[in-house]
Amino acid sequence: MFCYQCEQTVKGQGCNTMGVCGKNPEVAALQDLLVYKLRGLSQLALEAAKKGVGIEEIGVFTCEALFTTLTNVNFDPDRIVAYLRKTVQLQEQLKGQLQLETLNNEAVNLKLENTTQGLVEQGETVGIQSKVTIDPDLHSLQWLLTYGLKGVAAYTYHAYLLGKKDQNVFNFIHQGLAAPLDRSHGVNDFVGLVLKCGEVNIRAMELLDAGNTETYGHPAPTKVPLGHKKGKAILVSGHDLKELEEILKQSEGKGIYVYTHGEMLPTHGYPGLKKYAHFYGHYGTAWQNQQKEFAQFPGAILMTTNCIQRPVESYKGNIFTSGPVGYPGVTHITGNDFAPVINKALELPGFSEDFEGKSVLVGFGRNAVLNVADKVIEAVKNGHIRRFLLVGGCDGVKSSRSYYPELVEKAPKDTIILTLACGKFRFFDKELGTIDEIPRLLDIGQCNDAYSAVKIALALADAFNVGVNDLPLSLVLSWYEQKAVSILLSLLYLGIKDIRIGPSLPAFITPNILNVLVEKFDIKPITTPEEDLKAIMK
Repeated sequence: MFCYQCEQTVKGQGCNTMGVCGKNPEVAALQDLLVYKLRGLSQLALEAAKKGVGIEEIGVFTCEALFTTLTNVNFDPDRIVAYLRKTVQLQEQLKGQLQLETLNNEAVNLKLENTTQGLVEQGETVGIQSKVTIDPDLHSLQWLLTYGLKGVAAYTYHAYLLGKKDQNVFNFIHQGLAAPLDRSHGVNDFVGLVLKCGEVNIRAMELLDAGNTETYGHPAPTKVPLGHKKGKAILVSGHDLKELEEILKQSEGKGIYVYTHGEMLPTHGYPGLKKYAHFYGHYGTAWQNQQKEFAQFPGAILMTTNCIQRPVESYKGNIFTSGPVGYPGVTHITGNDFAPVINKALELPGFSEDFEGKSVLVGFGRNAVLNVADKVIEAVKNGHIRRFLLVGGCDGVKSSRSYYPELVEKAPKDTIILTLACGKFRFFDKELGTIDEIPRLLDIGQCNDAYSAVKIALALADAFNVGVNDLPLSLVLSWYEQKAVSILLSLLYLGIKDIRIGPSLPAFITPNILNVLVEKFDIKPITTPEEDLKAIMK
């Protein structure tokens, strides 16, 4: 196996015996084969589009199947094999509709083996290192695009579940996936596709934002308790609002309290979700701590999307997966029937007593922030707010990620900290005070809510009548998986410069490509909190 799609890859170079995420060589090969076959399906979808045929089913399936290959999503070989078989079924369906008996497309023409072992062996021939003879920079751009597309696919899939879709987004996902099959594409072509990926990702995030806010209302500032109530309990992790809503509906009146974990924390700010009286509080922190935190949770656990880790035996029988998530031996929920989760919660002891604990403030999406834009602008003009720091992105296991809480704690008192995604769990409960009644720490939401951050920045730039790069705003980002890649590409498409990123740079970006990003966008690696704050605040 070889995989270098996430930030924690071995030695910053690539996992080649076992994924640090827990992915074994069998699953890695099956995922490589799935991506390859999706390239072929995408080429057929493009042929259909040329004839004015936009097949929604193909686009949705491509997004879901690609989503399963993100880091820490699906470790179940049987589920991945099922996606492979479905891919071939859809390929044959398209070939029939297009009346194509033959097609000069290696990814379509590859006939799948009948056994899982045979599929694994096929996957080993089409993985990342199967084209080692091509130009390294071209290879780097192909995978930068692929990982960006994985993020776009995840956002698009989430949006679709809430009734939001755009055939143009599906078309670009197909275009980007199929592009490496075209040997005529060079470095410049892929540079263009990479930036186009950033543009399309903005649209995908816009669709998701519309789905969330039109369904559940705009998030409003909300205090979320970090304690718990005596009684039966369900913990919902991941990112999916619709499945959280279903859990809340189906568990109502059953004496069960529902808690969030990880990136589900911001859901407490949505009026359509917090109306449920048994939706109580938040338990735990970021994804990488789940093995310890889930083992101590006395109820049922639902993982709705990434980021699942290998469940330990103490809670393996209490955890369930849904959507694209999968793990061998873990019960998977299909459809919207969460009775198995609820029944398990009723079997388990739950919390034996009330515990008050601290509370944190969430709900500062674009609507909430822009509603107080006049106060923000006035505070900037009178010198009370000197700078905004967007400190957001993924969390992870590396000790070097202590940089981010140190940066927040050492930031001058006249700065506002905007944050989103799970990176905030290293400082989400810090008491940073206020500036002119504006909290210094504003939680914009999930990584899925990056659109809010973009809209806030663009609105402030318009209010101050300056370009985004002239705002008193600095971006200090942490990355881990592929949704973070797609967000970075969106920032580059918008022309945003002077972005600091860490804790390390992607292994799939060659020195030459990195130099281009540095020269054109002034991207730089993080150094120390003191040095970076000195440069930011000058």
